[in-house]
Amino acid sequence: MMKDVQTLYQHGTLALLVPGLFDGTITTSDLLTHGDTGIGTLAGLDGEVVIINGQAFQAAADGTVNAVTDEMTMPFASVHTFDSQLPTTPVAAMTMMAFTAWLKQFAGLKNAFAGIVLTGTFNHVHVRVAPKQVKPYPPLTTATASQPEFTRNDVTGTVIGYFAPELYAGVTVGDFHLHFISDDRQFAGHLLDFAITTGEVVTQVLPNLLLHLPTDNADFMHADIDLQGLNESINQAER
Repeated sequence: MMKDVQTLYQHGTLALLVPGLFDGTITTSDLLTHGDTGIGTLAGLDGEVVIINGQAFQAAADGTVNAVTDEMTMPFASVHTFDSQLPTTPVAAMTMMAFTAWLKQFAGLKNAFAGIVLTGTFNHVHVRVAPKQVKPYPPLTTATASQPEFTRNDVTGTVIGYFAPELYAGVTVGDFHLHFISDDRQFAGHLLDFAITTGEVVTQVLPNLLLHLPTDNADFMHADIDLQGLNESINQAER
């Protein structure tokens, strides 16, 4: 069967996280039938998930990195099938801000989704990790008001994430949403900043968005999602 390398599969939306809908609504095994590369979070907003080479890892709030098992669930995740036929582009020494600005221009990122896989050697990586919440769940901005942050110097690893057009903010994060995992699988999280020494990036434009909503979850089906300030809440929590 030919692999579908043109579709971004997303379960849930970031908008549903804003009022605190953190229950897991898709299993990891189900999610991985739709892609081998991606990002997400576990049920209860428990950490940051990085999916690489078909394996899912969780960066936990205590700084550890754990394998995610098939039966674990997620309220939100995005995955795609990595296209190994795409060319890699060398990346010079630069900061995360410089990298995202350069990549937008180089790859023409504006009105389409794209999967980003950046591998390299980093002088410095700065991440944060969402702490696990328990019911009754608070709103997203409350849950993420205080998040552990971690740094690592002189590390090799992979940045995985997505570029999304601002038009789709609310469904996901407009612009870039990037996670990191080290090659030794001992350090990971949601990226706040990095300084790369040398590396290479694959930018995979994804013309199809397949959005899967948790319609079998009663809380989701009956939730009132206030559009007022929605994107401000997402950006406060995710950037």
